[in-house]
Amino acid sequence: MHELAVAQALVEQVDAVIRQHGATHASLIRVRIGPLAGVVPELLASAFPLAAAGSRMEHAELDLVAAPVRVRCQTCGVETEAAMNSLICGACGDWHTQVISGDELLLESIELETTSSLPPES
Repeated sequence: MHELAVAQALVEQVDAVIRQHGATHASLIRVRIGPLAGVVPELLASAFPLAAAGSRMEHAELDLVAAPVRVRCQTCGVETEAAMNSLICGACGDWHTQVISGDELLLESIELETTSSLPPES
């Protein structure tokens, strides 16, 4: 399950942002995932709590945003959505297309907290 390695890399990246901004922790982490990225969103969502345990994002909400597959036709120049297994132009039907969206795995945004708003530990 390489999603655990992706989750660990995400934790490292978010921790660096937390340090850079002098925050105490992250409360929301938004990641954009396209279906061609090679990552199963459900598996990433289940791996994230394991990777984040004991970190400054342990209680953060992980928001996974689905990115559509979009292609640009090299014949007619139109940009259209496409199916993951059929990257043809939605306007003219040509197969000479370039993927412009849908293969990304991007840390889109992080909501940081500067003071501890976590519930007190008992």
